[in-house]
Amino acid sequence: MLLGYNTNGFAHHDLVDAIDVLAEIGYQSVAITLDHHSLNPYSPDFAEQLTRVAGCLRRHGMRSVIETGARFLLDARVKHEPTLLTADADRRQVRVGFLRHAIETAAALGSDCVSLWSGILRDDVPEDEATERLLASLAPVVEHAASMGVTLGFEPEPGMFIDTMERFRALSEKLNSPNFRLTLDVGHLHCQGESSIADQVSQWAEQIVNVHIEDMRAGVHEHLMFGEGEIDFGPILRAFHHSKHNGGLHVELSRHSHNAPAAAARAYEFLTEAARMI
Repeated sequence: MLLGYNTNGFAHHDLVDAIDVLAEIGYQSVAITLDHHSLNPYSPDFAEQLTRVAGCLRRHGMRSVIETGARFLLDARVKHEPTLLTADADRRQVRVGFLRHAIETAAALGSDCVSLWSGILRDDVPEDEATERLLASLAPVVEHAASMGVTLGFEPEPGMFIDTMERFRALSEKLNSPNFRLTLDVGHLHCQGESSIADQVSQWAEQIVNVHIEDMRAGVHEHLMFGEGEIDFGPILRAFHHSKHNGGLHVELSRHSHNAPAAAARAYEFLTEAARMI
């Protein structure tokens, strides 16, 4: 397993500068959240940005994943909208188009995966209808990823339509695609009481392609610095070690951007010390 960091926690940095800082600290992987300031696929200088980032990753020998959870990239007024579940079909296609851009970016960088989620179901429709809407939206995304040789890592997210591991299981079985795999968020499991987390890691080991890691409290979806929540990380890191997970464990502290270099260094120190104990 490789220690990594999500650039949504470096919101005030140039992306290349952020990668430089993370490499200096010792991180081996970076989760790049496509956003206004970082590989915005709608920016006129996107190709130039991509070349700079690719060169930076090569220079540091760092792995990467592409994250698609930017808050206001597609809609300046409503967080995360539109999604794969938005009521308006044309708006859903905006999200599908964005995910296609993300897949092409991952292919260009040789990233481990594109990480995505379902979104919130905001209109009052039966669950089976919402599921069919989600499947119809995902189908061209999965097809495009397969055609580009890119793996998808789907993340169950508290408050979204696909929020738990069991709902992810049902969705995965319906899609039945080898390149549709799992982004596992350690804090989300604790938040929703899906424990033991170590058992979940072992159970889903073959499906896990990306990991988000942070501290959290039960029932509260707030990403916390290690030591400020309730999670015991020793057994979790042992489970990743025993499962031979060879991808990134990406720290996700999006609300720590005001002090990003110090937060990243503190997280790295915590995880490095915890890993020594396994």
